Amino acid sequence: MTESQGPLPVRSAWRDVPPLQVRRFAALALDEVPALAQDILREIRAEYPGLPVVLDDSGEPMALIGIRRALEGFVQQIAAAEGGRPCYPLEVFQEFGRGEGLHGRSLDSLQAIYRLGVRLAWRRLAEIGQQIDIPPPAMYELAESGFEYLDGLVDQSVRGYAEAAARQAGERLRLQRKLMELLLSERRGDPGALAPAGPGLGSYTASGKANAGSTLDERAARVGWQLPERVAVGVLLRPAREAVAPAVGQGVLLDMETEQPRMVIPDPEAAGRPELLRRAMAGWSGAIGPPVPLADAAKSLRWAEAAVRLMERGLLPSGEVLHCTEHTEALVLLQPEELIEDLARRCLAPLAHCGPAHGRRLAETLLAWLETRGGAPEVAARLGVHPQTVRYRLRQIRELWGDEVDDPDRRFELELVLRARRLRGELGRVS
Repeated sequence: MTESQGPLPVRSAWRDVPPLQVRRFAALALDEVPALAQDILREIRAEYPGLPVVLDDSGEPMALIGIRRALEGFVQQIAAAEGGRPCYPLEVFQEFGRGEGLHGRSLDSLQAIYRLGVRLAWRRLAEIGQQIDIPPPAMYELAESGFEYLDGLVDQSVRGYAEAAARQAGERLRLQRKLMELLLSERRGDPGALAPAGPGLGSYTASGKANAGSTLDERAARVGWQLPERVAVGVLLRPAREAVAPAVGQGVLLDMETEQPRMVIPDPEAAGRPELLRRAMAGWSGAIGPPVPLADAAKSLRWAEAAVRLMERGLLPSGEVLHCTEHTEALVLLQPEELIEDLARRCLAPLAHCGPAHGRRLAETLLAWLETRGGAPEVAARLGVHPQTVRYRLRQIRELWGDEVDDPDRRFELELVLRARRLRGELGRVS
């Protein structure tokens, strides 16, 4: 039996009881412990008929062992009142708390059972006190000590409960990460990935096959996650300072263990979901990929990762969690960088002989002209310059590109590469 830390407060009335009388009281109480423990357990089971019966290795009820040891510890405390320390059966009562936590119950019923046990024990101890003429003030102090002792037992159960809760939370996070790994599998090209497992099975698998133990719905069920029709995947950038995980709610799968935290958002277009996420993401940066069918979750991840890379390069705004669907142009034009650059070299070759500043002005004018499909006044208004300046530049553009600026395909390519350059900040923004 292990003793807790901290001395028992010395009470004046109990200290006045002659030592011989104290020892006699303790001896009688110890003799009563086995029968008293049985009586208390019987009363508890009558009051709480649904109380589970857990046996130790010898087949004895753990509840009976705990009650008996708690009574023995309290009586030992009485016998050692002079500076003694309360003796708690630590492991037993911690195990009671762990059991409540592992079965998803609160500690309320357990504490009520403890209080019932203390009341029943006090009745018997009061009878013993009357039998050997312990003064009433001393017995009142003894009753107060009993409830303080109860607080110590509750503390041990709370420790066990917290341990079980932490263990369960850790296990749930592990299972959740496994679920996310399956959802976000890199096997994006496999048309059968995450497809229904087959007639009558009603489950998803990682390869379209009925593979026991690896089905998506089995893993989802283990973490209490209902498979949605559509999802969006988010990727977060960690703040410079350590920050608490965003309070995204139980429905959103969140993995904070990766270098860039990820989240899987079920039914991202549901009413109220965007606003809830916006509030939860305050103080975080990152991107949320487009909503996709559940089987295409990896595709949403791919776009979110692409957006985060552009944020890190300063090509998309940072300081918030943005939605890829609101930045489609940047993601489409800035992602295939090598292809866009190759196209730009070919399309913008006529500018190679112009100076940097003059070439930039011509490129801005050409883009404004392509976007407005208007004449000099419209382009001038867009650029904020005089129409005559625009006419001069447009004449130069025709000299440089010739009839190519009238070809629809070439105009499309020119607008594509010029928009990409504007997104990268190489061309000025226009109103």
